[in-house]
Amino acid sequence: MVLAYVMVKAHTGEAGQLRDDIEGIDGVVSAHIVAGDVDIIAKVDVDSPGGVKEIAADGVQAIDGVEDTHTYLAME
Repeated sequence: MVLAYVMVKAHTGEAGQLRDDIEGIDGVVSAHIVAGDVDIIAKVDVDSPGGVKEIAADGVQAIDGVEDTHTYLAME
């Protein structure tokens, strides 16, 4: 099991729809709108680091309205 967090910066006014779209991706456990430097934090739980890449790079970044992402793998 690989646990990761994907921080998502959304275009203005897009956070609500993006959260729903991100939560619909297989492997995403939850997505929350947050205050701060990013707009959404998504929790990912998959079988391999390659699964994290598929979700973050191929899934989240491909959604219209996503400005930027940063992905962090949990170490514990």
